Amino acid sequence: MTVRVIESNEDKVTMADLIVELKQSTKIDYSGAIFTFEGIVRGKEENMNLEKLILTTPDKEKTQKEIEKIVDNAKIKYNVHEISVIHYIGEFDKGDMLFLVAVLGNHRGETLEALKEVIETVKYEVEFKKEEISNEGTKTILAGG
Repeated sequence: MTVRVIESNEDKVTMADLIVELKQSTKIDYSGAIFTFEGIVRGKEENMNLEKLILTTPDKEKTQKEIEKIVDNAKIKYNVHEISVIHYIGEFDKGDMLFLVAVLGNHRGETLEALKEVIETVKYEVEFKKEEISNEGTKTILAGG
């Protein structure tokens, strides 16, 4: 299991990296599904063309621990083998990766449900500040917290 909060100017972990890691799990022989999600920066948002997005969190270590707890809960609830999450923070352009989730499980049903739960729980319960910068100004969105 990998759970990391990474600055956008640090090393890049891709979805392919997460899938390779999951396939090296000792549980691979018992697995029948891998589901993935890659959240990216939209170029258009509510009548504005995004020039840049800045995503921050007040405490990177606390955020990582919160995501680890969400992952642990989803693994138990859905009885899946592994869940890996990468969440980037920093400055981004449209199309850049922000949030990667990969889940390895026995069957597609519970594996997909675990993926959905991790995505939604991180989005709404972990404290992030998103600033969408455009030629129309800056829109700030607070989540979680």
